[in-house]
Amino acid sequence: MAFEDEWAGIKAEVRQRHEAGTRLNQLPSEDSGTGDADYKVFSKDLRAVGNDAQALFHAFEAAAFHAGAKTDTASKSLDEDGFKTGSGMWTAWDRWRGQCETLLSACAHIHNHLEVTRADHLKGEEELVTSYSVAIIDRHFS
Repeated sequence: MAFEDEWAGIKAEVRQRHEAGTRLNQLPSEDSGTGDADYKVFSKDLRAVGNDAQALFHAFEAAAFHAGAKTDTASKSLDEDGFKTGSGMWTAWDRWRGQCETLLSACAHIHNHLEVTRADHLKGEEELVTSYSVAIIDRHFS
């Protein structure tokens, strides 16, 4: 059996095993591909995007909250002196903080999701290599 034929058979077996466990609650989209294309995502690409999201998280976290304590002190002082600017300053800070936390959460989600995706991809590759290796060993003992 030629390598290409054996490889196609192994991919079909793995695809069949995964299709049996996958259930989508929707119809396939009209522009979905033929389903014959290989999954082409490389760990280094996922790692780069995940690392960028993590770097943004850490840089933005440090920069976004440095004025929080000073804003709190200033807004309380202005409130105590009877200025309405104090509560306005606190409202602006509170909105800014909420938006920063949303962005930080998104960065963490992206990083974590890509790490899991990368690990799953490596696991799938390992499964294919193992299946192929077992097929070769079985052929020698048949």
